[in-house]
Amino acid sequence: SGVALRRALVAHLRSRGLAVHDVGTESTGPVDYPDIAEAVARPVARGEADAGIVIDGAGIGSAIAANKIAGVRAVMATSELVARYSREHNGTNVLSLGATLLTVDEAKTIVTTWISTAMREPRYMRRLAKIRDLEERG
Repeated sequence: SGVALRRALVAHLRSRGLAVHDVGTESTGPVDYPDIAEAVARPVARGEADAGIVIDGAGIGSAIAANKIAGVRAVMATSELVARYSREHNGTNVLSLGATLLTVDEAKTIVTTWISTAMREPRYMRRLAKIRDLEERG
């Protein structure tokens, strides 16, 4: 369900001069979202990609799957505000979008906000370190 949205977002990001490694499917048949979420999240966790975007029908399952990879902080965003807060306050590195919940224009706005927002405040960085500690302790 996310093929058309993915294509539009890849074109949008490339038009902004960003390098995009597209691991999405071209099939219109069913695809298991955990497989795609893992293909996006692992390079992010290994530091091979600065960030990742995964798309499924609602965006929920892909966010859950991506968050199973150590070092990934995925968010399912349906608004520009959630996208901004997720980066500013939580340092998210994977964005999950629901193709059935967003228009292409809404998704472009969310992605643009998400990629252009940085985590700067020391209090948020301190909290992110605590999240990393939780992850390491299991």
